[in-house]
Amino acid sequence: MRARLVKDIRFEASHRLPNLPDGHKCARLHGHSYKISVEVEGEVDPVSGWVMDYAEIAEAFRPLREQLDHHYLNEIEGLENPTSENLAAWIWPRLHERLPQLRRLTIEETGTARCVYEGPTAERS
Repeated sequence: MRARLVKDIRFEASHRLPNLPDGHKCARLHGHSYKISVEVEGEVDPVSGWVMDYAEIAEAFRPLREQLDHHYLNEIEGLENPTSENLAAWIWPRLHERLPQLRRLTIEETGTARCVYEGPTAERS
């Protein structure tokens, strides 16, 4: 049997979107309480009854959270234009390296706006 797990991880960060036109509110410095939903998929172990321990997902994300939480995202290499889409693409390879079962990231900036990312096209088959 296969199953998909979802672990939510939260962090606070500031950013601005430098490529937007003058006067756009998101071009100004502002912050978000981000919620990242990390989805992994795999076979359910017949002994443990689970795909993996949720703590393993949190631990795999921990080094990324340390880089992002309470930081100015624009100062992080590769996140000079830290849109949700670019943040997802930045997180993916770093997390996929530690969690090969990674299937989807959902990045929520607010309660009404989110980006769903399923990794590079070449990895989906």
